[in-house]
Amino acid sequence: MTALLDLPAAQNQSAPADRLRTTMAAVRVMFTWLGSRKTLTQEQKSQAADTFGAERAYLSAGKKLLDTSHPAFKAVTAVRHRVIAYWKGVSLPYPESGIRLIRQDDIGAFTVQLTSLKAELDDAVIKLDERYDELRSAARRRLGSLYNAGDYPATLRGWFDVTYDFPSVEPPEYLRQLSPQLYQQEAARVAARFDEAVELAEQAFTEELAKLVSHLTERLGGAEDGKPKVFRDSVVENLREFFERFRHLNIRSNEQLDELVGQAQRVVRGVEPQQLRDNQALRQQVASQLSGVQSVLDGLLVDRPRRNILRRSK
Repeated sequence: MTALLDLPAAQNQSAPADRLRTTMAAVRVMFTWLGSRKTLTQEQKSQAADTFGAERAYLSAGKKLLDTSHPAFKAVTAVRHRVIAYWKGVSLPYPESGIRLIRQDDIGAFTVQLTSLKAELDDAVIKLDERYDELRSAARRRLGSLYNAGDYPATLRGWFDVTYDFPSVEPPEYLRQLSPQLYQQEAARVAARFDEAVELAEQAFTEELAKLVSHLTERLGGAEDGKPKVFRDSVVENLREFFERFRHLNIRSNEQLDELVGQAQRVVRGVEPQQLRDNQALRQQVASQLSGVQSVLDGLLVDRPRRNILRRSK
């Protein structure tokens, strides 16, 4: 086993779900976001239906309020994408909508980063608000009679925001005294959710590794117009970033997955993208070795539903 997979003996002895439960915290990210589309009124739907000879009840129609392709609007949206990417990149899935699990010792860094991204969002919204009159004028021209000034707030400030919190996912302590039986039911429900969180983490890691390995293998193998396929440096860099994230977040619940990650890491260790472009023998060697990893990963993905059923039946 590689150093990537080494763990203290005490940590290896604890159950993955318990380890997840004691070392992670729930984190939720929420957005306030002005909708850029709006459903047509019933009267407008009737007019549209008449145009096509359709029944209004069978027609769904809406209008676009603002040009979301405008650079100022895209800058605001880009910050949102970065927030989501960062949140997902430092956390594991949890079987409750809107909640993920973050390492408790990462909370400080998470708070600093979200505060910084929120400041970037606020700045982007200010710049967007400076172009708001221009965007509304364009909407008035493009929407014609569908334009309604009442659809637009006076300013865009305050209509785009990001917040976060760390909600408790443990059974409420007060239930222990009020109803021990209900407390035990809640405790069992929470335990089951962390069991499921372990499965979700395994699945997410397996699917991401399979996608990255498959993409790199496809780029390294074969040819286009008689020449080796072109690939970006990011194809290799993304795989290395995965190794780091896996090392940081993995709860060591699946030895086979751990070994596959270790194998893939050993294949590309010390290999630079330019070497793969310049050295055909190295290119073929890496592609061949990664193909072996990919075949096992594909088997894990195909077999996963059956293995999950067997795990739950225990």
